[in-house]
Amino acid sequence: MELTVLGSGGCMPIPRPLCNCGICREAREKGHPFRRTGPSLFIHGDNLLIDTPAEIGTQLNREGICSLSHILFTHLDPDHIEGLRVIEQIALDFRTWRGIPEKRLTLLIPRALMEHFGEITTVYGPWLDFLEDSGFAVCREFDSTIRLGELKITAIRVPGSNPPVFIFVFEKQGARIVYAPCDIKPFPESRQQVRHPDLLLIQPGMFEQGLAGDFRYPEGHVSRTTLYTYDDTLALAERLKADRVVFIHLEEYWHRSFSDYMAMETDNITFAYDGMPLAIP
Repeated sequence: MELTVLGSGGCMPIPRPLCNCGICREAREKGHPFRRTGPSLFIHGDNLLIDTPAEIGTQLNREGICSLSHILFTHLDPDHIEGLRVIEQIALDFRTWRGIPEKRLTLLIPRALMEHFGEITTVYGPWLDFLEDSGFAVCREFDSTIRLGELKITAIRVPGSNPPVFIFVFEKQGARIVYAPCDIKPFPESRQQVRHPDLLLIQPGMFEQGLAGDFRYPEGHVSRTTLYTYDDTLALAERLKADRVVFIHLEEYWHRSFSDYMAMETDNITFAYDGMPLAIP
């Protein structure tokens, strides 16, 4: 499987608008790979996009991606879906204000997530209704597994998450990738599908020190309900026995630059950057 990390950032881009901290100034001055955009992943060959952050159109153009067939969603937080309008931008025929049939996309949506998608609306009504009625997309619901040719996709709901958050397992020709970008606590590590992956793409969790303004997370902080600490995530990856770990969804408020993350890498643990190519034999 060949993948590209389109966006390695989290809920805030780096540089953050109007922010004058050292991390954001450095990103403005040096550009890529110090800049980070919202979280998204692309699987080549299967033409599968996972999540649509606000910058998704720019990400697709930046990486020269010219073919897209399917979009998969992990959850409905704004940083993962606020670029939904890219679907209209791809498929719209301005002469008729309808979708061009051969550019129509298929949206793969776990059934439990579909129940909440209707709450996302525009002046034209629910987003999904608008996309389908206009001929821009068709929705394909599934429960736990779905196949795209040789690619098997398994959706595993993070226990207790409401609205739902999903971890995805991608399997093809004997290779297995686990994609867990955000709000993954408590991680369903007892599930056999997430164990012994060739590649684990996962959020590193909270860094307890070195945050902007010397902030320290108090014990009862809301982030502790959905995020592990960095040390906890390292221990989780060890228990899962992942061959390779790539950390994604790197938040601006953790106050670390591309250079800082590079200094933390090991032989099998790396930190993603925008446009990072990955290949699993």
